[in-house]
Amino acid sequence: MDDAFGHPLKPPFDAYVNDINYLLASYEIPNPILQSSTAKRLVAGLLGVESGQDAVLRAFLYERGRKKVEPYGITVAEFTNRISKLRNKLGHHGIKDEGLNVKPKVGVDGRIRENILAEDKYSMAYDRTPKEILRIVYDSGKENKPGRLYPKGAERRIAKSYLRHGD
Repeated sequence: MDDAFGHPLKPPFDAYVNDINYLLASYEIPNPILQSSTAKRLVAGLLGVESGQDAVLRAFLYERGRKKVEPYGITVAEFTNRISKLRNKLGHHGIKDEGLNVKPKVGVDGRIRENILAEDKYSMAYDRTPKEILRIVYDSGKENKPGRLYPKGAERRIAKSYLRHGD
């Protein structure tokens, strides 16, 4: 959360202190949309469930969007906007994530300021490559530099292939 705000939050953000903090921490992890046809077939059911979970999570956050996150005095919506901005920055491929508030030109039909689902101007889900996902969950902006949730690197074949080619 400190990275999302560009400075350490005081007191440090605790995901387990209350329901809202837990929802915000859960929102921090990106929802992958796989691109290869083989991967799509293998995980189609899981992606459906994960997309549903993402929609429910965003709906809960949206309902609480104007509520202040204590003790910071910052709204839930602002937290989501900052987290999404950070995920876009770490992913290195433009806007593929949106918080609960968007500029009208980015929103659906070029006029909606608030959204429950993150989607492009054609109401399609954003896709992320495995590299982008790793850059975000490692919190390093590099697919070959572990950190955050996976300080030793992710354990699956694709993630390990990037670690072997690291700096």
